[in-house]
Parts: sequence; structure tokens; C-alpha cells
Amino acid sequence: LERPGMDRTAGEEFLREAFQVLLEEAVRKGTDVTEKVCEWKEPGELRELLDLELRSWGEPPERLLGRCRDVLRYSVKTGHPRFFNQLFSGLDHHALAGRFITESLNTSQYTYEIAPVFVLMEEVVLAKLRELVGWSSGDGIFAPGGSMSNMYAMNVARFQRFPESRREGNWALPPLVLFTSQESHYSIQKGAAFLGIGTDNVRLVATDERGKMIPEELEKEIERARAEGKEPFFVCATSGTTVLGAFDPLGSIADVCQRHGLWFHVDAAWGGSALLSGKHRHLLAGIERADSVAWNPHKMLTVGLQCSAFLLRDDSVGPGLLQRCHGAGATYLFQRDKFYDITYDTGDKTPQCGRRVDCLKLWLLWKALGTEGLAQRVQRAFAVTQYLTEEVKRRDGFQLVLEPEFINLCFWFVPPSLRGREGSPDYWPSLGKVAPTIKERMMRKGSMMVGYQPHGTKVNFFRQVITNPAVTKGDLDFFLDEIERLGQDL
Repeated sequence: LERPGMDRTAGEEFLREAFQVLLEEAVRKGTDVTEKVCEWKEPGELRELLDLELRSWGEPPERLLGRCRDVLRYSVKTGHPRFFNQLFSGLDHHALAGRFITESLNTSQYTYEIAPVFVLMEEVVLAKLRELVGWSSGDGIFAPGGSMSNMYAMNVARFQRFPESRREGNWALPPLVLFTSQESHYSIQKGAAFLGIGTDNVRLVATDERGKMIPEELEKEIERARAEGKEPFFVCATSGTTVLGAFDPLGSIADVCQRHGLWFHVDAAWGGSALLSGKHRHLLAGIERADSVAWNPHKMLTVGLQCSAFLLRDDSVGPGLLQRCHGAGATYLFQRDKFYDITYDTGDKTPQCGRRVDCLKLWLLWKALGTEGLAQRVQRAFAVTQYLTEEVKRRDGFQLVLEPEFINLCFWFVPPSLRGREGSPDYWPSLGKVAPTIKERMMRKGSMMVGYQPHGTKVNFFRQVITNPAVTKGDLDFFLDEIERLGQDL
């Protein structure tokens, strides 16, 4: 015990070399268009290549650095300009620096005494996000993903309506029911199950042909639930649905919620960043009337996982709602007799105890680009989608599922063997097999990645989403050319 139990000098040398590996493999090669998006291996083969076994004795630094290279080599490069597979992509160097700092400091954002800089920073960033929503006051917290932000909304709404639920549980309440669209994110179902409300009590409201909730159908569902003896309490509208990129009509839904006295939540996890653009924020017209909003800057703004804000318009329901709903007042952490203002101890606003610092990467990116720079990033994503849409219309064999409203571009590729056969009975079943086959071929080749899915009665189609500001016209042309190449013989 006379000497430290670790070699700091050797550790710093390992970090220096590890950072070089990171810079070379993850930052440079991982964003280099001439490199593969993924080095596909089957699970058994990959397990052997990585040598994942944990043993009794440690390994020398040279071998560990080799392990680091292998991890990076065989992982999917989400910062690659030809990674279109998720609603997040790209690598922003400023945000990455913020993530490095966060990991180095290894703090938990629950009290001012342990995270003074980040408590103040989170307050500023959340206030700026609320301002973009259209609120001059309110509350909020960064949550571990949009799914959890939606669950926070459901929990807060239940507590606000039935504060006794915190002590007495669901059995002391009437049978609750909530409403969301058929196109809503699956986290609403998960949240209902997790909170004990039950998935049978999630009423899925009909949508129009573009995937938008129909307000008149919402009203009918609310009345139907009341006729069944249920207690409506919560409505979730979606701004930017996962597949089609639809925006529910928030103003009309707000009217319905106001008439019936229901909590109005907007899941803007995907579409919220359109608020930064003066040209496109009309898609979320009426969001300022919501009681709560979920917004994921880690998607469209390229902040990096994870960065999900749960925002609360506190003035309509009284101050401190998050604290009253979730607070437990643990005396070993949230002591009442501290020497500083304990209102800065924000950790009791959330069901979490330990909580990552998710504000720094967004704050540093915002400092680097400014609000105008972030707006340009959003507008570029729309411009990229518009270019690709026109190309899809122009090229033989490509067919839009619908004209995009947002940056979700949904289309089929019809191979030569199926063209002109739209009326045949095997046309749609055959077309449904095209996207999965092309996806397999692109991943085995490593040339790019893009998602596909069926939707309702529609067979599998590609959903292309671009949030990466490094993507160029050349990458877009390659994307369509590659699909043609990979599907020409199908």
C-alpha cells in the first residue's frame, strides 16, 4: 500500500497509443468514403477473430492495442458517408471532443457538488431547446434515449392527474387509457407495459394516407374509451414518424386535448430538430401548446449517442413537477443542509440515480456552429433528400412509396425481371424479396448500409435517411448506382 496499485506512466503511454488507433481507425478510416462501411463476418467467425474469452491474467499493451484495432475494424462505421441505416449517422469532431471529455471526467450528473459545470450547462441547453419549442419557462432533463423520454412523459402525466398513484400504485386508480397514432414509436407500447398501464390500454388512432394522426378519429377514440368506463389521461402525437417521417397535426390535436382535459405530449425525437430551421419549423406548428416534448439531438444534429431531451412546459401544471413525481430525497446524496443552494441538485428529477453527462457534446457543437450553423445542417439534410427524391423519380426501376415530407425517403427498387409485370399475382410477393436480398449483398460487400421494412400492406421497401453532413452528391449517386448493380440480376 506504500505505492499506487496502477502504473500511471504506463497508463498514459497506452492512452497516447490508443488515441492514435482511435484517430486512425475510427475517425479517419471510419469516415473515409474509400473504406468499407462494415467488414461483415458471421457470428461464429467473428467470435474467433476477436478472441472474446476473459482469462485469469492480463495481456501486454501491444496485444491490447491490437484488440482495440480489431474492435474498430469489425464494427459498423456509423460515421461513414455511405451509412444510411439508422436515424443517426455521421461524426462531428466537436461533439466527439465533448464525449471524450465526458468519459475522461467520469462524473454523474445528479448534484452540483460533483458536476458543477454540467449542472449549469444542462440548465442552459435545456432552456435553449425549450425556447425553440416556443416556451419561455419550464423544466426538463436529459434522458437515456427517446424511448425513456416518452416514458417520463407518461409517468409525469399520470402523476399530475393522479398524484396519489405515487404512493398507492395503479390499483388505487381508475382504469387508465392513453392515445397515440398507428404510426407512433413502439416505446409508447413499451412504456404502457413498463408503467403498469398495460398495452391493451394504448388506443392506436387511425392515420391518413401519409401516416398522420386524424384528429377526428382521436376524438372518437376518447369518447369510446369513456363509454367503456375507462379514464383517458394522455395523448402522444408524433413529429417525424420512424418509417414515413410523418408529422401529426399538432394544433388540431391540441384542441382535442384541451377540450377533454388530457395531457398533450409530442414525440419529436426524430423531427424536433426541424425547429431550428425557419424554412421547415412549420412542420411542428402547434408544438408550443404541448405539455411535454421528447427531442433527440443525437439524430438529425449529429451530436452522437446519446442525447435525448425531455422538455416540460411547467407553467400549466405547477412548478417542480419532475421533482415531485420522481424525487425520493435520499439523504446520503440530496442532503438538505448543504453549504450551497440545493436547487442545483437536479438528480432527483429523474428515476435514475447515476446519470451520464449528455449536455456537453451538444453544448460544444452549438458553441462551434452557432444556432445558424445547426439550422444549415438541418436544411442541408432536407436539400439532400430533395435531390435524391428527384433522382429516384428520374431513374428506371425506382418507385417512390410516397412523396417525402421530411428526410425519410421510402422507395422500391424494381429489378428488370419485374418491370411491366405490376398486374401479375406474384409481383408484390416477389418485389418484397428484393430489398432484403440487396441489403444482404451490400453488407457482405461492405459498400454501404440502408434500412428496409414492410409497412402495413406494403411489401419491403428501402428507407433512406441522411443526417450526415459529410455526405456529398457523389455519395448519393453511388447509393442509387449500387442498388442498381446489386439488384440487376434479381
